[in-house]
Amino acid sequence: MTEPTATEPVVKRIAERTGRHCLLLPSNRLGLYLALRHWCTPGQRLLMSPISADEILFLVLAAGLRPVIAPLSRRDGNIDVSRVNLGQVDAVLTTNLYGLPDAVSAFTGKILIEDVAHAMETTVDGRPLGTFGQAGVFSLSKHPGAGSGGVLAVERVADLRALTEARDALLEPGALRAELLAVASSMARQAALRLDLVRPALRLSRLLGMEESREGYRIPLRPDELEAAMKQVPSLPPFDPWVRADLHDYRARRGALARWYQSRRLAKVPGERARRLAGVRRLAELPSVAAGVRDQLDQPLFRVPLLVRDRDAAIAALERRGVVTGYLYDPPYDDYAAAFTDPSPDPAPARWWARHALPVDPVYAARSLPILRELQPA
Repeated sequence: MTEPTATEPVVKRIAERTGRHCLLLPSNRLGLYLALRHWCTPGQRLLMSPISADEILFLVLAAGLRPVIAPLSRRDGNIDVSRVNLGQVDAVLTTNLYGLPDAVSAFTGKILIEDVAHAMETTVDGRPLGTFGQAGVFSLSKHPGAGSGGVLAVERVADLRALTEARDALLEPGALRAELLAVASSMARQAALRLDLVRPALRLSRLLGMEESREGYRIPLRPDELEAAMKQVPSLPPFDPWVRADLHDYRARRGALARWYQSRRLAKVPGERARRLAGVRRLAELPSVAAGVRDQLDQPLFRVPLLVRDRDAAIAALERRGVVTGYLYDPPYDDYAAAFTDPSPDPAPARWWARHALPVDPVYAARSLPILRELQPA
């Protein structure tokens, strides 16, 4: 499998959007680790949101950094900068939850790594997210729906060269069979969404045992094993049991087939913009919508967060209508892994968000609205 070059369509598209030098990766996860490891020094303190995908916490720990959990804004689910003491941290990792932008301008002077997995289409003052910090890390499995892939965007060629070398040292061999299966699965998911076949697709996946089992937290903490892994920082492989989660090949090389599919899916994103914007505006009219959404009606958000009273019942009702709810996050990191984090000064808003947030795909707003209009706000 050949390595991607700067002329490959995916790299070229993100480079054109950001004006930066870009590196293609098998996953956003690998890109976040590479950026944290490259710009931060083990032992430094990293400010981060209390709510995001569980594996992000383990990437921070793998880089040898101390997670400092920020207070969360009830308006948008991001870092509440009005209650943060930036003098106590060395670096910041933004989340841009569901595409709603973090207050990037507030972090000037700090090492800033932007996780723009949810925010490929989001701008701040007309400038794309992913261009404010030392690095922006994009996901090709979110907005494009390509099933895998990430892009790391950096300002300096020297950093790109060093990160390319670091990436290559961590890559594992890919397998054509696994790549074929991943692309075929992603194509099937996209077809099911487009043709409103989500319900039969869900029944089939459950019948075939394709959904990963879960008890409690999405990724079990296993603190004793985690303590042992911490003795090997800054090294990523010891943390694979946690970081792999639902993407077991997050470090595997991708071949020509996967890169072709990623490019094909990424090319469709601009054409979806108008439909996504229209969905954001319709969902923003609901009384349960997060207040911060109404400040971002010009942004084609990845998901629109509602804050509803009985979320489990809402998820079940949406599923019966053929709408799957994803990107639900476990209770805050400082509840999940207290011994490995510096806690938030006010955990209540994050706990509230983790319990009530219902992310809705604005592209399929019309399909969801008959259910969403009946929901009680949290």
